[in-house]
Amino acid sequence: MAKDNPKGKEIRYGPQNPHPLSQLKTELVWDGKYDEYGNRREVDVAGCAMPLQKIETIDEPRSRAEANKDAATLFELHRQAEKLGDFRNMLIWGDNKLITVSLLRDFKGRIDLIYIDPPFDVGTDFTMDIPFGDGSETIEKDQSTLELVAYRDTWGKGTDSYLHMLYERLSLMRELLSEKGNLLLHLGVNISAYLRPVLDEIFGPDSYTNEIVWKRSAAHSDIGQGAEHLGRLHDTIFWYRKTPNSTVNMQYEPYSKAYTESAYKHVDAATGRQYRIDNTSGPGGARKGNPYYEFRGVTKYWRYSQKTIEKLFADGRLIQTRSGGDWGYKRYLDEMPGVPIQDLWLDIPPLQSQSEERLGYDTQKPELLLERIVKLGSNQDDIVADFFCGSGTTGAVAERLGRRWIMSDLGRFAIHTSRKRLIELQRRLHKEGKSYRAFDVYNLGRYERQWWQKEQLKGADEEHRKVVLGFYKAEILKSSPSPLIHGRKGPAFVHVDSIDSIFSRAELREVANAAKEAGARQLNCLAWEFEMDLRLEAHSLQADLEIEIRLLRIPREIMEKNRTEVTFFEIATLEAEPVRKTVKNGKTVNIKLKKFLPSLAEVPEKELKALEERVIKHGFDFIDFWAVDFEYKDGQPFKHHWQAYRTRKDRTLPTVSDQDYVYEKPGKYTACVKVVDTFGCDTSITIPVEV
Repeated sequence: MAKDNPKGKEIRYGPQNPHPLSQLKTELVWDGKYDEYGNRREVDVAGCAMPLQKIETIDEPRSRAEANKDAATLFELHRQAEKLGDFRNMLIWGDNKLITVSLLRDFKGRIDLIYIDPPFDVGTDFTMDIPFGDGSETIEKDQSTLELVAYRDTWGKGTDSYLHMLYERLSLMRELLSEKGNLLLHLGVNISAYLRPVLDEIFGPDSYTNEIVWKRSAAHSDIGQGAEHLGRLHDTIFWYRKTPNSTVNMQYEPYSKAYTESAYKHVDAATGRQYRIDNTSGPGGARKGNPYYEFRGVTKYWRYSQKTIEKLFADGRLIQTRSGGDWGYKRYLDEMPGVPIQDLWLDIPPLQSQSEERLGYDTQKPELLLERIVKLGSNQDDIVADFFCGSGTTGAVAERLGRRWIMSDLGRFAIHTSRKRLIELQRRLHKEGKSYRAFDVYNLGRYERQWWQKEQLKGADEEHRKVVLGFYKAEILKSSPSPLIHGRKGPAFVHVDSIDSIFSRAELREVANAAKEAGARQLNCLAWEFEMDLRLEAHSLQADLEIEIRLLRIPREIMEKNRTEVTFFEIATLEAEPVRKTVKNGKTVNIKLKKFLPSLAEVPEKELKALEERVIKHGFDFIDFWAVDFEYKDGQPFKHHWQAYRTRKDRTLPTVSDQDYVYEKPGKYTACVKVVDTFGCDTSITIPVEV
């Protein structure tokens, strides 16, 4: 075929001059894979790496033993910890692209199994009904705050951006995998076909091991609702191995009753054990090198050596079905592992609504499914990771099976759900006398905001304030009465705190005085983080200056791509006090909650009015979890000395701790109280304690 080029010369394509299209390889291309110049976009590793911030340490049995000065329990826990090594499991809140890059420094080539179940229903709005109070009522959790929707907004509701999002993260996960590592990617049928070539590109086609089909729901049909397709009952799990040496521990299903009745039809009269009779002849005879000898009247090529046959006879494992006949081997049913699993998993049902392990988390997978995956692709003490952890099933199963784990999620509700689940597991394992590992909670803190400011806002703090005011729908003041006043919304002046700061008492006083001098009657302070107890300072300033002060948290969702709407809510109000009790050896201290008003940051607008009165009268109904660090030190992670939380079965919640904490010496101490509301939002205050 010929074609004229722009200069008028004819170009002839053929064997000596192949057409460019004839040399292209099969490739899946999506928007964003290549830049404007045709260059492949590389994953930005250096620009995303940032230190993880440890914000909580959780070892519930040890903390309780320390508080009660229980030396015997502490000794046993120390012995267990030494046996398990010094690894502490990790639960991390934030964008998993930034998290995986940050983990590369310490965990490159060290993670042995990665299972991820990323949200894939990109066209669906997700909501969740969560119980509060005694559980007789539920609130609809706003879909915009679920991690599913957070990721949906990141990829812009499109398949191209979804593929690019996963391509970047899967590329980083491959770097984290050890030489014996496995990756299992759990997907829905609407997106799985696109991800196979993406995985082939990242891991190489030879690393593909299986496409596992899991039947996730009972037979149903949507024909009655007007659908014109067959019932969609399954998910896909792609299994890729890092190297040919990757761990594979074959798993087995039980034999069917029909098979055992036909194959294992003999019963040992002495023990009652079922068995079958296997051939002892060597397959292939002399050609295969099988031994030839005479044993108790039978001369032939044998499957086993003469020494082994003698031992089997002594152990009662050989039998003749007739006098003078051949010897058979008694293979007992209870010694057999079962049928090796195939790539079609029909034997693991989805979680039912009344299941004991159900946490009310919409995307929760059954522990049996994760147990099979963890056993299949990892060994004792291996590191298992899940970067879309949801309700924490992967970590719970890994902990129970003696693996180490790292989990992360973008949704604060997911982190809260996982935290509660793992604390409950710690308690249970300790009660059963089994080993467990402590875990720490991390986030990226201000580093995530700094990355966003650098990458998206070109580093300008003024640009940051402009973006925040835009989302807050406030007017930017071009001629401000004070450098501390940045905008106006209705009658209120607006202050936007720096992207790196924790809004402090001193800053609040300075801003409030500036607003008062400018003649303001209302002041709205927007900040990423607030100093503990700042609400009490705001109440005091309101009375002194006669100015209404609102403290509103800047939602992290404004950093997400394609986000156009967010809601700002006031920080919660929390009050508590120490309760001292004189005992035989001195005094013990507990903490009593006095007041809690949640921010309702996650409540849809349509439900706000109905809940406002309930919040004022029964604020404690909105507490899902609370914990106390009796010896809190500023700048140190919160240590869980005591916790209480509601469960699906038990909706009661004490408002006074029962720790009976004993301080070693008289003096002044600081206790910190952390409350997590029904929606996963946390509020902390400090309380002075003198003993």
